[in-house]
Amino acid sequence: MKHYEYTPSGVCSRQMIFEINDDNTIDSMQVIGGCNGNLKGICSLCKGQKIDEVIERLEGIHCGMKPTSCPDQIAKALKAYQG
Repeated sequence: MKHYEYTPSGVCSRQMIFEINDDNTIDSMQVIGGCNGNLKGICSLCKGQKIDEVIERLEGIHCGMKPTSCPDQIAKALKAYQG
């Protein structure tokens, strides 16, 4: 299992912490800052999912008039993890 941390930009959340299994599934994730209840729900839904699936579902989501969102930043974090 690999530990990965990401600092998002352009959103309210301040830190994203991932535990990723060797088969590229998300074992756990935590988002610090942002909309607490919503992000706990997103983290719960991502648990056990393949990284590519999560990226496909979350990438490009906007928050109001912002060009990004916490879900979009999760996708960016996972893409950065993949290299």
